[in-house]
Amino acid sequence: MLIFKVIYHCIAMIKKILLKIIYGRKVDIQKGVTWRKGFSMMIGKTGKVSIGENCFFNNYCSINSLNNIYIGSNTIMGENVKVYDHNHRFNIENTLISEQGFSVGEVSIGENCWIGSNVIILKDAKIGNNCVIAAGSVINDVIPDNSIVRNNTKIDIERINFIKGNVE
Repeated sequence: MLIFKVIYHCIAMIKKILLKIIYGRKVDIQKGVTWRKGFSMMIGKTGKVSIGENCFFNNYCSINSLNNIYIGSNTIMGENVKVYDHNHRFNIENTLISEQGFSVGEVSIGENCWIGSNVIILKDAKIGNNCVIAAGSVINDVIPDNSIVRNNTKIDIERINFIKGNVE
């Protein structure tokens, strides 16, 4: 297991250098960021991606930016997490969807978050600090600090405090 960790960290270091060469100032990846196999990042002409310190991306995560995506420090992502700051337009009659372009927004993911496997984060999502997003959720809204989202249902702060052992 240790050998795999070393290999993944080495590959991540090489990929960080390549991403910096390809995207220049459009990408900001802080120290301690790593990922496993299948990680991909696509940044469009006006896109930007910022990733804080010590973030981890499990197998097959992808980040796709046409505008701005921010991920706070110490955030971890399960397998197959997808992050998009844009959506296809599809509301113009008699025009192919592929010719309608995109609507763009921003994505912000706070610090110390856990994003579960198969989560999709869409434009205009703003996830606060210390949040847990359960596997399979689709997020396109504001999630306050210290929230847990399960099946897109917010659980209030008292539940989180109970889980953390902060309730007497």
